[in-house]
Amino acid sequence: MAEPATDTILVLNGPNLNMLGTREPEKYGHATLADVEALCRETAAQFGLKADCRQSNREGELIDFIHEAHARKMRGIIINAGGYSHTSIALHDALLAVQIPTVEVHVTNIHARESFRHHSYTARAAFASLCGFGIEGYRLAIQGLAAKIGVKAKA
Repeated sequence: MAEPATDTILVLNGPNLNMLGTREPEKYGHATLADVEALCRETAAQFGLKADCRQSNREGELIDFIHEAHARKMRGIIINAGGYSHTSIALHDALLAVQIPTVEVHVTNIHARESFRHHSYTARAAFASLCGFGIEGYRLAIQGLAAKIGVKAKA
């Protein structure tokens, strides 16, 4: 079993997010997944937290990462489940099972897009959901998560 990570949050990105920066830049912008991860690490550090950033195109692996966050006693989860947000009851169930404060993030405004994107299973398992802020949504999500778990920004 992995060592406890009580000062760590999991930043979880789902399918196709490895293509950020090149995939439909008119919708998703030019920032890459590496840019997102750097933003998350920088923001988490402002609160004395570490961001463990993971990405997978496989649903089962995403669930394994969620279970690992529980086993390691991580403080919170930021999740952009991509297309799985709209289809995966299994991700919803995994998030509920671990009972870790979770914020859902989407780069685009899913409610201004195709109707099949308007419903999110992962949002139902999160205490908050952010969409449409581009990659800044990750920063906002970490700030909101820190407030939820009672962690203040370091001076």
